[in-house]
Amino acid sequence: MTDQGIALPDTAARALYLAVLREGGRIRAAEVGAGDREALGRLVELGLLVPQLVDNSYSAVDPRAVAERIGADIRRAGARLLAEADQVPEQLRDLTRAYDTAPRREPGLGRARVVTGKAEIRHEVAQLTQEFASEALSAQPGAARDAGQLAESLARTRRYLERGGAIRCLFELGARTDPGAVTYAAAATAPGCAIRVLDRPFKRFLVFDRTVAVIPAESDLSSAAVVDDPATVAFIVEAFEQLWQRSDSVDWASLDGGAPESDLRDQIARLLTQGLTQRSIATRLGLSERTVAGHIARLRELYDADTLFQLGWQMRGVRDA
Repeated sequence: MTDQGIALPDTAARALYLAVLREGGRIRAAEVGAGDREALGRLVELGLLVPQLVDNSYSAVDPRAVAERIGADIRRAGARLLAEADQVPEQLRDLTRAYDTAPRREPGLGRARVVTGKAEIRHEVAQLTQEFASEALSAQPGAARDAGQLAESLARTRRYLERGGAIRCLFELGARTDPGAVTYAAAATAPGCAIRVLDRPFKRFLVFDRTVAVIPAESDLSSAAVVDDPATVAFIVEAFEQLWQRSDSVDWASLDGGAPESDLRDQIARLLTQGLTQRSIATRLGLSERTVAGHIARLRELYDADTLFQLGWQMRGVRDA
């Protein structure tokens, strides 16, 4: 699928189309194996193969004509989405007006604002994830949370990543042996969240967009301080970066028993070392580019690589060794 939802041939369909070309551009229905029926259906749906009812066969069609049609569909879909996007502000105007006039917290420039009650803290964090959606730094020590809390955190993490945000999270070393934490971390790192473990004590805090921080105001976590003083937030961010440098990467999917996930990541790693691009890897393995991007993000985390070039270089070094 493309970003606009237009279907394109997957790996199996591409392979069948190429096989038809090798047979002269035509194939009889009886020659199509049971395992290729689904791929045949995709090619017919796309128009790359046209059924011939007279002799119950299929003929290959020039992909250029199909590409032109699909391109036109995408352009029409794009124009429709742009028109709908232009209407969104007007459709939400009454809600925007109500939001602007509703009682709201003061910016509290240079001060800490205390929020009391765990439900209120969760509400505050939910608002901050909406208002500051580019980067979240999270230090989460302590005992494992229950399944309900982990499910809620996972849903919030996925939404944040889907909007284009980046998340880095620190767990205590004991998280590696906690089944709930491992399952959560495996699921959270799949779409691109980075989670490391630290073998020393640290305090709990959250930082959003390096602009506002949430820190405990009570030892029992019944209240929290929301801080937006630039100097204080910068100090907390620097503390997080130092802890991050001392932390260790973890292959959470393997710990969670995710052998197929690890095998797929190994395939992507091998293709990266061969110089293939993210798009080429997605095509080769029949995956979406977003899925491949998530695996590459985890590889960069495991190899502590800042760029794809550095990742490929380091992986080639490990392979050669």
